[in-house]
Amino acid sequence: MSFAHLGSTRSSHQRNHLLQTPDTFVRAPLPGMQGATAIVHAAPALGAKFVQYTAEMQPGGQLGPIHSQRFLYVMEGDITAAQHQLRTGSYAVLPEGDASLVRAASASRVVVIEKKYQALDGVPIPTLLVGHETDVEERPLDGDPALRVRMLVPEGPNYDFAVNTMTYDPGGSLSMVEIHVMEHGLLMLEGQGIYRLGDLWYPTAAGDFIWMAPYCPQWFGALGKTPAKYLIYKDWNRRPI
Repeated sequence: MSFAHLGSTRSSHQRNHLLQTPDTFVRAPLPGMQGATAIVHAAPALGAKFVQYTAEMQPGGQLGPIHSQRFLYVMEGDITAAQHQLRTGSYAVLPEGDASLVRAASASRVVVIEKKYQALDGVPIPTLLVGHETDVEERPLDGDPALRVRMLVPEGPNYDFAVNTMTYDPGGSLSMVEIHVMEHGLLMLEGQGIYRLGDLWYPTAAGDFIWMAPYCPQWFGALGKTPAKYLIYKDWNRRPI
C-alpha cells in the first residue's frame, strides 16, 4: 500500500545530501528534447557542480544539444550517439563541443551526466569514448571480493570526472565511512541496502538517486538476498578551487 497521498516518502533533502526516491520523481522535457522527458536529479539549484538526469525516450526521441561534455549510460533500450549504437549497459562520453545527435531507436531509459570541462595546460582534451560495461575489468575494492568496481571512464588526467559501477554481494559493505572533497551523483541500479549520509541512515533500493556534497560522511552496506549495484559519478583529477 502506498502512503504517498498522506505525505509519506523515503525522500529526504538535507544540507549536504539528497535522497530522491521514485515516488517523488517529476518528469518534464528539457530544451531541445523531442519525444523524451527528463527526471532531473542533480543541478546547480541543488548546489551540485554538474547536472544529472534520467532521460526517458520514446522510439525516435532525441536529446537537445548542449555545449558541455556529456556522459551517457543506457539502462534500458537502444540509442544512437555520435553514429554509434548503444544498447543496454553501453556508455559513452561525448566531449565538450560535440554536437552529435542522441536519438532512441526503441523505448529507452538513459542516465545523462553533463559537466563543463575543466581544461589543464598541456593536457589534451579527451575525444569520443564508447564502451560497454561488461568489457571493463571488474576489480575488488580494497582487496574485498564482495565489493567490485568497474571504472567506465579512464583514469588519465585528460578526464575531469569519473563514473563507476559498483556491485556488492549481500552483506558486503564499504570498509570505512568516507569523507572527502569530491561530490557524488549515485543511481541505484539493482538490489537494496543501507546508506549513511551525514548523520542519517536511509534504506535504499533500485531506482533511488543520491547526491552527496563534498565532505558529506558516507557509507553503504548491501542487504537482501541479491547483489546491490549502483552507478556513481565523482569529480576528480583537478585541484580544488
